[in-house]
Amino acid sequence: MMNFEGLDPGLGEYTPGLHGGLEPGLDSSMDPRLDPALLQGVELDPDALAVPVSESMHIVEGMYSELHSVAAEVGIPVTATHFDLQEELLWMGNHRGHASSFFGPTMGRYSSFQVHMTDDIRHIQSMDTGVLFLTKNNLKCLTRGGLIMFEYPMEEGADMHSLILTDNNTLLMGGLQNYVAELDLTTVQETQKVPGVAIMRQSNRFFFCGHTSGKVSLRDLRTFKMEHEFDAFSGSLSDFDVHGNLLAACGFSSRGLNGLSCDRFLMVYDLRMMRAITPLQVHVDPLFLRFIPTYTSRLAIISQTGQCQFCEPTGLANLADIFHVNTVGQLLMSFDVSASKQALSFGDSGGCVHLWSSAPEVSFNSYSRETELALPCLVDSLPQMDWNHELMPLSLLPMPLTSTEPLLSDWATSLITPSPRRAPPVDPEILRTMKTVGFIGYAPNPRTRPRNQVPYKIKDIELEYDSYNQVPESPIGRDEEPHLYMIPKKYRKVTIKYSKLGLEDFDFKHYNRTLFAGLEPHIPNAYCNCMIQVLYFLEPVRCLVQNHLCQKEFCLACELGFLFHMLDLSRGDPCQASNFLRAFRTIPEASALGLILADSDEQTGKARLGRLIQSWNRFILAQLHQETLEQEGPQAYRGASSSTLGSSGESVIGRLFGCEVENSSLCRCGKETVRSSLTLLFTMHYPEQSSQDKTIEEYDFAEILKKSICLEQSTQAWCDNCEKYQPTVQTRNIRCLPDVLVINCEVNSAKEAEFWKAQTEYAYNKALKKEAAEPPKPKEPLPTEWCLEEELCSVEGLTFDTQAEDMRHVWIPLSLKMCISKTQGLEVSSLSEGEELTESEEAEGASVYDLVVTVSHIQDARTGGNLVAHIKVGETYHQRKEGVTHQQWYLFNDFLIEPIDKAESAQFDVNWKVPAVLYYVKRNYHAKYDLRIKNPIDASVLLTEASLARKQRKSHATFIPLMVSEMPQTSDLVGLDAEFVTLNQEEAELRSDGTKSTIKPSQMSVARITCVRGQGPNEGVPFIDDYISTQEQVVDYLTQYSGIKPGDLDAKISSKHLTTLKSTYLKLRFLIDTGVRFVGHGLQKDFRVINLMVPKEQVIDTVYLFHMPRKRMISLRFLAWYFLDLNIQSETHDSIEDARTALQLYRKYLELSHNGGQEEFRKVLKALYEKGRKLDWKVPDIDTADGQGTAVFPSVMGL
Repeated sequence: MMNFEGLDPGLGEYTPGLHGGLEPGLDSSMDPRLDPALLQGVELDPDALAVPVSESMHIVEGMYSELHSVAAEVGIPVTATHFDLQEELLWMGNHRGHASSFFGPTMGRYSSFQVHMTDDIRHIQSMDTGVLFLTKNNLKCLTRGGLIMFEYPMEEGADMHSLILTDNNTLLMGGLQNYVAELDLTTVQETQKVPGVAIMRQSNRFFFCGHTSGKVSLRDLRTFKMEHEFDAFSGSLSDFDVHGNLLAACGFSSRGLNGLSCDRFLMVYDLRMMRAITPLQVHVDPLFLRFIPTYTSRLAIISQTGQCQFCEPTGLANLADIFHVNTVGQLLMSFDVSASKQALSFGDSGGCVHLWSSAPEVSFNSYSRETELALPCLVDSLPQMDWNHELMPLSLLPMPLTSTEPLLSDWATSLITPSPRRAPPVDPEILRTMKTVGFIGYAPNPRTRPRNQVPYKIKDIELEYDSYNQVPESPIGRDEEPHLYMIPKKYRKVTIKYSKLGLEDFDFKHYNRTLFAGLEPHIPNAYCNCMIQVLYFLEPVRCLVQNHLCQKEFCLACELGFLFHMLDLSRGDPCQASNFLRAFRTIPEASALGLILADSDEQTGKARLGRLIQSWNRFILAQLHQETLEQEGPQAYRGASSSTLGSSGESVIGRLFGCEVENSSLCRCGKETVRSSLTLLFTMHYPEQSSQDKTIEEYDFAEILKKSICLEQSTQAWCDNCEKYQPTVQTRNIRCLPDVLVINCEVNSAKEAEFWKAQTEYAYNKALKKEAAEPPKPKEPLPTEWCLEEELCSVEGLTFDTQAEDMRHVWIPLSLKMCISKTQGLEVSSLSEGEELTESEEAEGASVYDLVVTVSHIQDARTGGNLVAHIKVGETYHQRKEGVTHQQWYLFNDFLIEPIDKAESAQFDVNWKVPAVLYYVKRNYHAKYDLRIKNPIDASVLLTEASLARKQRKSHATFIPLMVSEMPQTSDLVGLDAEFVTLNQEEAELRSDGTKSTIKPSQMSVARITCVRGQGPNEGVPFIDDYISTQEQVVDYLTQYSGIKPGDLDAKISSKHLTTLKSTYLKLRFLIDTGVRFVGHGLQKDFRVINLMVPKEQVIDTVYLFHMPRKRMISLRFLAWYFLDLNIQSETHDSIEDARTALQLYRKYLELSHNGGQEEFRKVLKALYEKGRKLDWKVPDIDTADGQGTAVFPSVMGL
């Protein structure tokens, strides 16, 4: 705080008006009040006055001595000095609002500029990007070169004196007014005002605020609430500083009628005990003080007249420690200490800045960044030009134009008149599809030419990928031309384009014309969709999990069974794996293996999907093996899973994928250890390449596979015989062959990709030589029953053995022959198509394995990549879906499903399509397994169950469970309603025309499910009213629409009937399997979030019963008011009320349609829409409205 009246009455006369007129004989840059006698022997420079230290002066290490002095503006008091915290600069600001900076210990002028036209600069603070200058009622931030970054003017009554940065983006400004302003530097807006102070300091514990009344208060760093206060001086406070546990202050004491006098006692406080310790008496009149903690906690006390004393705050002041700043009779106005504590700066009333240092090679900061200096002037460095030289071009010399002839550059007017180029005509397709909003037209880009580029022809060889045009491209991939993009469209990442209606108007049939069900990709961790399809199309696995049922809340086998049931029921519509992935996220082993991705990793493509899906493959097989082995729990709940499948203690997963292996460890001491174990899959191991020979040798896939299965490697292992770790040779041999051979390809680096690429080239060249040596074979036509609609299969090269071109990028065989012989161990060889085993080979136990699955990682830099699966779908699946019996390869890319040729399934161009997982199966392996499915869900799931909530009481029950006599029958009516909460908010963006585009929909979770009896004496009475417990974080309970309140889903505090999602899901599945008809309003969304597939004939949705084509959907509340004279959902939604109302509306619909026929019902709907338009679809007050109907079931409105 600078208080001129308290320091020297003469300083208060320095006002801008006094500097206007100068006395004769003085230089124009000098102040008229400057004593000329003080300037004897000093040469004045209008720009800068440097007073260098004598060369003979010796600076003692550790003792402060004057190093340099500079006069910025003679006669103008220096009101603020500051050492830059980032660069080797010393800043000063003067009484006229001018700022200057000096570079390094030599004090060379760096920059100089005007900050304020009239007010003095009172505080300077450097930041990383610029420098803050505080004047009386203005804050300005400028670059170090003087360019304004921002300016923040304050109110007229402000009298600011100091500022302090609380963090990188916030500062506090204080002064003589009664508040402190807090400013956010990112928005340059004042965030709040707190009680006023004049001097501010900060430590890691408190804000220290000095008041003009002589008090120092300690305030909380976060809330600015006062924690403690010291009454330091009776008059006023001059300065204070904080270091460690000490606070030292100097100031003025009141001397009665004589006013204020400078107090030579420094008040010192211990911040640990919050009390004063012995005051420190000094020998100078203190104006400034600073801690300089170099070797000890020294205090520097500065007087107004230039005396400087160093002393310990807890010791005695010594006269020998007093030094004098040579101010030539001027008074000190400002003081600062560098961050390195090696330099001190003083600003005096005569316009001089003095630099003191404790070291000859002084640096202002411990680590300073390099200062950007101005480039030297190049004019003086240009060479002299000799115009007498013969070779000197005369054009370098300006000469007057004397000739009357026109210059060659003087063009005719007709040639220099601007002639704008005519704009090319607008594409007719754009004009046809354009929509006008105001005076601006919007149209989709027809993609007839590249954006901002001139079209050009490229080589025909690069056009080969443009032939994949049978599948529409994903909405995400419309920014590049197809012929400039190597990845075929059907392999690219597909995304759902959301509209106002959500998914209702998205054409999934455009991507999938088969009757198989795709899986939606927008759910977290849906990268495993392709592997879920793989497991579904393995018949024994599908039957196993659909027969499995256990009491574990989160069982992946149960959830896969539920999901596979949905895939069975679907007729080409996509399904969601939301419940399966919800259970997957709760498995601790999945999290430990890094299989659960953050949303940011999935969207940005940071996840290494190839390695991830191989880990997922290993995890899911082990998890299903473990879950189907467990036999605890009531058998009634297990159902058919305990009868024929896995009842012997060996799981079907183990019989399918399991292979008993023998691991042998041979120490160099000769001791051999043999262990047996069960492995469910094998990992490919590729041969090491020597660093000298960079050429990759040719290998057969069967050879590499054999070495990977019968692996031999050297490693360090513990030897019981040697009792220490020894180099050990570990060998693995298999005792039996699995029915399904699962292979993780492990192409996770460029080294493996190069190996794979080299092998495909070897195989292709071999196929070319073979084709050249053999006569061409007739082409095999593709069966037409599984072609796309209205498309004939005229694709070239659809057979695997007639075209060498089909062998491009192919290394793996479509069939393998495997045998375990007693003499040679495992034998693996490739088998060409049509080749069968001989009788001798069958007698030796040889088996043929056919390739049925390949999973690939599509490396797409634009979208972050995705995973696809090629699956050979068997006869039973085609028979069930399409009624035909054949086998066919399909591409599964989330909800895009397309038939492909078998050659394509084995092609891997590792530049963009990297192999991840391979499945080979024994021929006719199904015969070993019982493929019958017995529904394990029975009527016992509807019986009374205990609530998870601890506080739930029977008196609070909102439903009556079904009696045995009330068990539902086929075609019975059940009223259904569900309420939801939000787990993740919607992600959307605004288009240029102002419309909203949904990128990712909000993730919902079911929170309450209610089922109401639809007939019988208890019609309208609920028999299910379950609140669903969730372990995931809820971001919005949607209480206004759902009636769910925080705490309702928490088992510790909820008073509701709380159950698990699986328990309620089983109840609904039983009702669906029984064949009941569900009545509700907007059931499509309810079933989608619950993750249920319900046949259309079992759904009666009142939102469609009372709907006219191409008109809006009508809310349940409006329909209940109009037809039933009921006022529902007035404050919040209640699922019991909504389910009853839907039942009543269905009864009303039957009454209207039966009595008057369809024509009369159409008139009723027309009147309904007219009434809705008049009321803007808002329900009026029930007392004043004219009722349009009466309640159908008034007697069952309460239990």
